[in-house]
Amino acid sequence: MNLQVVASVAPLLGWAIHGGILTRRLAAVRRDPLTRLHTRSGWTARAEHLIRRCPDAAVLLVDLDHFKTLNDTHGHPAGDAALVETADRLQTWCGRNGVAGRLGGDEFVAVVRHLTAADLDALTAALHRPLPYNDLSLPLAASVGACRVADLPLPALTDALAAADAAMYAAKGRGRRGSRTTG
Repeated sequence: MNLQVVASVAPLLGWAIHGGILTRRLAAVRRDPLTRLHTRSGWTARAEHLIRRCPDAAVLLVDLDHFKTLNDTHGHPAGDAALVETADRLQTWCGRNGVAGRLGGDEFVAVVRHLTAADLDALTAALHRPLPYNDLSLPLAASVGACRVADLPLPALTDALAAADAAMYAAKGRGRRGSRTTG
């Protein structure tokens, strides 16, 4: 092989490998290490894209109820198991119709293309199923707030998150273990 060709190809190969490593590292930063859901930044980009493409999209906020008590009573490994299970249930519920993320702690978020009352009931039921853990059945509960983007004056993700947050706290105010939509 010609030495001049090798000398010109070597830096390009090095940059390609470097670019691949950086891409993998950036992708890893946009995933929560425990649940493997998107982090806030990774989720936000996908949510904004989905809202632009689907005017009937809905944004949901999910907060685990009594999570501190579960952690204090059964230990942090049980709390981690509850977070992972919640993430799995939320991701399964979203399927190909949406994107789930973890904001941090025991707070999760999702955006879906279309949301019906039956969909919301199914999510709430899934999030309230007990968690089998070390020969125990740990109670899980969550408050869910939802906002249909079409119900907002402007279809902005920040406004949808604020409305879903208000709806989630309204669900918590009704004794927890519930869901509520705005509008």
